[in-house]
Amino acid sequence: MTTTAVPFRLPRANALVGGLLVGILALAAIVGLLWTPYDPLAIDFRARLAPPGPAHWLGTDDFGRDVLSRLLAGAWTSASIGVVTTAAAVAVGTLVGILTGFLRGWVDRVVMAVNDTLLSFPGILFALGLLAVLGANKWGIILALSLAYVPTVVRVVRATVLSLRERDFVAASRICGNSALYTMARHVAPNCIAPLIILATVMFGWIILAESALSFLGLGVPPPAPTWGNMLAGSRPLIAQAPWLGIFPGLAIALTLLGINLLGDALRDRLDPRMAR
Repeated sequence: MTTTAVPFRLPRANALVGGLLVGILALAAIVGLLWTPYDPLAIDFRARLAPPGPAHWLGTDDFGRDVLSRLLAGAWTSASIGVVTTAAAVAVGTLVGILTGFLRGWVDRVVMAVNDTLLSFPGILFALGLLAVLGANKWGIILALSLAYVPTVVRVVRATVLSLRERDFVAASRICGNSALYTMARHVAPNCIAPLIILATVMFGWIILAESALSFLGLGVPPPAPTWGNMLAGSRPLIAQAPWLGIFPGLAIALTLLGINLLGDALRDRLDPRMAR
């Protein structure tokens, strides 16, 4: 009996680079939670605006605080907000999308009318409006961004469910006498995992960018807690005198978004049947 060897495929460049950059973000977030070279909140006017050097690898800000320590602490803030917000938006959006797409009827019409109304607002604008009411704090950002991105998840999951509900295995489950709840949980929800993984990866990048933008506008985590966005905002008056204050937070945001987008592209190529070759 002969066996056919399965060809080994090397990971694509976008998967390697994206995974490396996202891994660096995860490592920086964990390190920032457990240890930093200096206290990110400690003020030292004797080291004010010190350029990068042996004592402070990435320099200090206008209060003498170590930029590297604040970047590591800000990585944990951004990553934790991104993970919690993505998980909340995906959980709520998946539940609503499966129910509306499978049950249809007046429930689907009413929910999708509300959902389409929310989708007409840009996510960052919707979050700005909510934060103006809730106030600037970490949990307010998580709630505002979760509600802002739930409609996107609902739309994607509902579209997937609409195609799945007409498949033979769903009809077979109905013929066997299974309830609609069992059919949704056992047969429909597992088939939504692939598009949800792709969407969650891309959404994680959107949320990190939105959190940085909100912090830059003064509606994020309030100072003196470090975030990449409020570090960028604080660097504006000093960009000519101390350019490292804006370069390093901006570079951290740019590389993180690049890694997440590359990883999302690689997951799409791997999990989306239409992209398979």
